Amino acid sequence: MFKVLKQEGNARRGRMETVHGTIETPVFMNVGTSAAIKGGVSTDDLREIGCQVELSNTYHLHIRPGDDLIYRLGGLHKFFNWDKPILTDSGGFQVFSLAKLRKITEEGVWFNSHMDGKRIFMGPEESMRIQSHIASTIAMAFDECVENPAPYAYAKASSERTIRWLKRSQDELRRLNAMESTINKKQMLFGINQGSTFDDLRIENMKRTAEFDLDGYAIGGLAVGEEAEVMYHIIETVEPYMPKDKPRYLMGVGTPQNILEAVNRGVDFFDCVMPSRNARHGNLFTWHGKMNINNEKYFADERPIDKHCSGPACRSYSRAYIRHLFKAREALGMRLCVLHNLYFYNELMQKIRDAMDAGDWKGFYNAHVNRLAERSED
Repeated sequence: MFKVLKQEGNARRGRMETVHGTIETPVFMNVGTSAAIKGGVSTDDLREIGCQVELSNTYHLHIRPGDDLIYRLGGLHKFFNWDKPILTDSGGFQVFSLAKLRKITEEGVWFNSHMDGKRIFMGPEESMRIQSHIASTIAMAFDECVENPAPYAYAKASSERTIRWLKRSQDELRRLNAMESTINKKQMLFGINQGSTFDDLRIENMKRTAEFDLDGYAIGGLAVGEEAEVMYHIIETVEPYMPKDKPRYLMGVGTPQNILEAVNRGVDFFDCVMPSRNARHGNLFTWHGKMNINNEKYFADERPIDKHCSGPACRSYSRAYIRHLFKAREALGMRLCVLHNLYFYNELMQKIRDAMDAGDWKGFYNAHVNRLAERSED
């Protein structure tokens, strides 16, 4: 199902076989929270820009349009015309980040919908049932994400509860996969490492999570306020305890520099809303650094966003034109920028894989890890 093809230091070049196709790793999953990439990007666009895996969210799809509807219409792949792998987040992070009122118990979480205030309950079994209805390729176990920093005692109790919820998630998904009425009977399950910023909690949680023999293992609860160096330290702390023959997923991360640093520490899967969110405001990633297309210096600039880019925005349009679209509040400007950033991320992952295939990961890493974080002077 997953095979490490090459390794250079901790950096891994892998391949994962799924019921919906092959995933070449390291990989960045393009985030379509509600079964759509914000900015007017279609699934045909995702194919053109090299997306391997689309990520959607259990919480959002449960609220609207409802997982029952998606199930009746044949599952998420059919619903939004996508024939490649889909990963669904469990909804745990959204309960943490969006619900103003929530009550966490051993059974699960009561919370108020951010849409209409409706009282909702979600626990491991509910999350698995929703994800089974959606029929994603990979389901995430239901977990609790705590803010950083968190009190040690609470982080410990939460980490232990996440392990108990993992057992319930695994049991329920096995039951659902065995049902005749289930759309995707080969739905995979990834567990999530928690423990806030405490090394001992992270290690213990990872050891216990690894005992479940899951399809993959994620590091959660990061990129929620801590410094980047803290995040890198946590990856280094838990990596030795993660199964070597299974994919590793760093949830909700991050910038191109974050990705390079995490790949260098042994991570295989990534996702983040940031590239599309930034693009909707004209903030772009290029091979010569970060740029804001709204800047006055691009008023009459005839060059593409990035001369080294072959994406749909750079093939056909100038910086001046795209800047004009933003100033005129034309939706096309936002769409082109989202396409550009996602193309850049997918190409970045392809170049990482190519560098590993060629045995030159360290050379690629050293050449780009700082440059991609800088402001473009071009």
